[in-house]
Amino acid sequence: MRQDVASNPLFRRLARVPKSIALLGTLALLVAAVVLPNPYGGILLLALAAALAALLVTTWPVQPPATRGLRVVVLTLLAAAALTRLF
Repeated sequence: MRQDVASNPLFRRLARVPKSIALLGTLALLVAAVVLPNPYGGILLLALAAALAALLVTTWPVQPPATRGLRVVVLTLLAAAALTRLF
């Protein structure tokens, strides 16, 4: 049985994080992944893609179709960039 998103303590904690801090943290991870040498940058990008995929799966039912499509495209591009950096 799937746990309700609103009762999940991790998601409640993430909801309290200011949006600007979340954006800056994500940008810092992205810049670090681009600056680091190949295998390490690819691993960071894969971690970022995994976090984005988890959020995508969790919020899928409440997102409009246009937003879903855009998020899938961004996730695909991020995963492709990560795999390119790894291999």
